[in-house]
Amino acid sequence: MEDINVKSVRYPELTDQKFEKIALKLGRTKRRVFIQMVDYFYKSKKDPMDLNDELLKNTLMKNHQQYIGFIKTQENMLLVPMKILMDKIGESQRQIIESFNTEVLTQNVDVIDNQHALAKMFGEIARLMESILQSQKSKEMLKAQFISILEAYIKSREAFTLMTPGREKEELIAITKEQVKLL
Repeated sequence: MEDINVKSVRYPELTDQKFEKIALKLGRTKRRVFIQMVDYFYKSKKDPMDLNDELLKNTLMKNHQQYIGFIKTQENMLLVPMKILMDKIGESQRQIIESFNTEVLTQNVDVIDNQHALAKMFGEIARLMESILQSQKSKEMLKAQFISILEAYIKSREAFTLMTPGREKEELIAITKEQVKLL
């Protein structure tokens, strides 16, 4: 089997100390760390001289700008029309509620006024009914008393004979008239 480890790299002692610290910190061999470093720089296409990592910053900034552009597009396409529509709906709801309250309050006042008028009319009708009932009772009583007076007059009149003096007849008529006047 052929040894694949045929290349060597020479570097200063200070760099070796730093390299050793990195390997210990990562818990790997220096050879393994070196292979991983080369793979990292190869895949990420980063320049080891660029300590500030401008490529990474530029990539992040580009992605950030794309996200912001997407959000602004979504805002203009969806959020702004939705907000405008919701504002219109809210305003129409306020107008409906205001109209409803105005109409309902007006109707309530009318209904209450009508109820008071009806209550007053019913009170007047009840008073008239009571008056009619009293009048009816009074008429019935008057009729009964008149019949009683009439019957007494008839009995007294029948008790008269041809010999009854005219003065008694006149007294009976006067008493009967007086009793009818007292009704």
